Amino acid sequence: MSEDDKQRSVAVALHYEHGGVPTVVAKGRGLVAEQIVARAKEHGVFIEENAILAEALSFVELDDQIPEELYRAVAQVIGFVLRQSGRLEKKAD
Repeated sequence: MSEDDKQRSVAVALHYEHGGVPTVVAKGRGLVAEQIVARAKEHGVFIEENAILAEALSFVELDDQIPEELYRAVAQVIGFVLRQSGRLEKKAD
């Protein structure tokens, strides 16, 4: 990954509790984004790579709930994470 790619990369961490609205708990670009991803991996957090969604979420202030227009996209990510962790049944093809 080039230095330019590192500077453009963005990572956003969300906190979600069943029945609530996800909130942005960490976000950053470049080296900060890399650190967010590294910490997530250290703690066994599943990671969904979606550059467009991450970019949109990067405009949400820390500790703010995600905006309503991003609910559907974030719900898909939460579903992915829950299926990967075994806490939600995987859909049959």
